[in-house]
Amino acid sequence: MTPALDIKDLSTHIQLSRSVVQAVGNVDLRIERGQTVGLVGESGSGKSMLGLSVLGLLPNGGHIVGGSIKADGQELVGLSERELRRLRGNDIAMIFQDSLSSLNPTKPIGEQVAEPVRLHRGASKREAVDRALEVLDLVGLPQPRQRLKDFPHQLSGGLRQRVMIAIALACEPKILLADEPTTALDVTIQAQILELLDDLRDRLGMATLLVTHDMGVVAGRTSRINVMYAGRIVETASTEELFAGMRHPYTQALLASIPRLESDPTKVLISIPGLPPDLTRPPAGCRYAARCPFADAQCRAEEPPLTGESPDHLFACWHPVDGPVKTPPPLIVDEAAAAAALEAKKPAAAEHLLEVTNVVREYPVKAGLLQRQVNSVKAVSDVTLHLDAGETLGLVGESGCGKTSLGKLIVGVEKPDSGSIALDGREVFKLRGSNLRVARRDLQMMFQDPYGSLDPRMRVSSILKEPLQIQKIGTAKEQTEKIKATLAEVGLPLNALERYPHEFSGGQRQRIALARAVMLEPKVMVADEPVSALDVSIRSQVLNLMKRLQLEHGMASVVISHDLAVVKYLSDRIGVMYLGKLVEIGTGEDIYRRAAHHYTDALIRTIPVPDPVIEKAKTEAGIRGELPSPLNPPSGCRFRTRCPRAEERCAAEEPVLRAFSDSHRAACHFPLQTPLETALANSATGEHA
Repeated sequence: MTPALDIKDLSTHIQLSRSVVQAVGNVDLRIERGQTVGLVGESGSGKSMLGLSVLGLLPNGGHIVGGSIKADGQELVGLSERELRRLRGNDIAMIFQDSLSSLNPTKPIGEQVAEPVRLHRGASKREAVDRALEVLDLVGLPQPRQRLKDFPHQLSGGLRQRVMIAIALACEPKILLADEPTTALDVTIQAQILELLDDLRDRLGMATLLVTHDMGVVAGRTSRINVMYAGRIVETASTEELFAGMRHPYTQALLASIPRLESDPTKVLISIPGLPPDLTRPPAGCRYAARCPFADAQCRAEEPPLTGESPDHLFACWHPVDGPVKTPPPLIVDEAAAAAALEAKKPAAAEHLLEVTNVVREYPVKAGLLQRQVNSVKAVSDVTLHLDAGETLGLVGESGCGKTSLGKLIVGVEKPDSGSIALDGREVFKLRGSNLRVARRDLQMMFQDPYGSLDPRMRVSSILKEPLQIQKIGTAKEQTEKIKATLAEVGLPLNALERYPHEFSGGQRQRIALARAVMLEPKVMVADEPVSALDVSIRSQVLNLMKRLQLEHGMASVVISHDLAVVKYLSDRIGVMYLGKLVEIGTGEDIYRRAAHHYTDALIRTIPVPDPVIEKAKTEAGIRGELPSPLNPPSGCRFRTRCPRAEERCAAEEPVLRAFSDSHRAACHFPLQTPLETALANSATGEHA
């Protein structure tokens, strides 16, 4: 049979003012009808440019210089713009990465979904609206008729992504190109979107190209995977064979760089040093040679062909590996220095270094001419927790659950409406003068977006010196030495001091943000989504660096993330938040192996695992439905509207945190584990009998 999409020897270049970017080079790719093929690799590897080449939507200066693209047997290379417009959105559709910038902000979503039906099918306005309603219902948009007149900014990220899918599917295309369709979404919404794509593929018989950098996403949803690096396909195989017996060192490093729930926190994550090559001047030999631990003179001189022992598993490497990394190396820390740093950070006047007690934070919602308060966003609701010196506490949950708001309260960026936050036995918001300045020094935050939190008008040297000057620490010479030492700790060269934030990559900016946070050697650091925006390979470098610096500086840390695997790798204990409430807290093993709350259990089951055997064996769906509004959270247990075990008691009575072990507490009326008090009572009854 003719494949749905057949790409042969495709090369795409982008003409710049003084150079040419060789974005895609000699790529072969084939997708059968009803098949989902994965395309993985780091940012800049050419994945998106390959998809744009198929659609004829290349940026200014972009053009196909060689090769063939056939859709259902029809050659696309060389077609006029008018002919391509007839295919786009009709036979071939694309889900773009950023739904907010891809949707038209001036048009209601109903018009945007109906538009391709009117253009390609000649439908009347009424027929197009009916089709838009049908497709929006198909993709699971709640109350589609009421949403037709909503604008994109009025929808959450998950709902916008569903609208993007609806636009792509409005004309029932034969080929769907999904470019990072879930990158910016919570793990729960991500699972719903991927399940939806699977269902639609089966129902409509679409051929799907799933473009992502997340190996866990492709593990359970593709039959074949192509690994792309620097514009080239470096390995292609069936999904099961690629994960079990990859042959290219780049594929091996990509998989080993992902933290998993069962990862040993005493071992380092394998990271890929350096950056991909400049494709305006690609190297002569293997493009991965500069970053490969196995590279030799042949690798640097000759480009390896894409070949292999069988036509079903091809790889481009002179020195292939044999499957996944067997034993990652241990994390190396100066134990004597770490012990001394920890001793210096221990509290002198309290049992715990940091104590958060019954903290509440609500944001007023005002309306009307006089701007009177009509409601409030319940961001943090009666949260109590503690943190010891040198300990790392992870906070996980969906977007909007209050993690970041709690982090801001801890470091004193915002003040709680009620409750208390005490550092070393002293309530932070009651301190004045020099005591307050010391508390500010001891509480530091690493923000989610380093580009937005670093001053674009300041050089790195000024960014790092500023906290030392404000706190009046050391002479000018001592400050300079401190800056150089910290810069070396985070793995940046000295010439970085004279550069501005925009001159660095995302991973390098995250290192600068980390250096700024540890510059004052704080007792507590809050890291808000420290790796969510980074490539998988850069992510592992930053995680290894954070873990080492936490130990060597003896800092207590609060790590905020929606990725439970990242949090478990970094943390000693984990707190799970839902709609402003702390619903479960315990050690990593408590949460992962013995989850008591249904929300925690659903989060764990929803996480995509980079293992096709585990992913394809999953039968239970993750969390259903949308997160309720924090303006009017449900009565009783706030999770009850999405909980499979909810009963009348859950609506009438709010559950309290109950102990399940000395280190494990959860707030659930019908928990998945036996509470400690019940277990002890049963044990006593059994002994008495």
